[in-house]
Amino acid sequence: MKRPFAVTLLALIAVLAGIVAILDTLRLLGLLPVVQLGPMEFFGQSIIGAIFAGIVALIWFWAAAKIWNLDPQGWLFIVVIAVVYLIFDVVALIGGTPIQSMALSLVLTILALILAILPGTKQAFGQ
Repeated sequence: MKRPFAVTLLALIAVLAGIVAILDTLRLLGLLPVVQLGPMEFFGQSIIGAIFAGIVALIWFWAAAKIWNLDPQGWLFIVVIAVVYLIFDVVALIGGTPIQSMALSLVLTILALILAILPGTKQAFGQ
């Protein structure tokens, strides 16, 4: 089956979102200098935020592999994880993280969600 361009782009965005989630995990653990990407806060409990971000990173990578193979389950997980990560980002913003620190994550997640719900992308997965 031929993979549409939007699906290829969606898989790439999912991988990039997974990388950003790993960077978020490292920033929350204090292992990445805040000078480069900005500080992150999660209600004063950085370890909880780091655990959530690490789990989300694994889900992004798993979903990217499923999307690449045109598995409908991957499409569903992209939609679900995009919504969950948007909620996570909003909670991090409420918890004290500056919007500049979350901008890349927000843009990638919103882009993934928009691409996933396009009619051509949904059709590629039989939705």
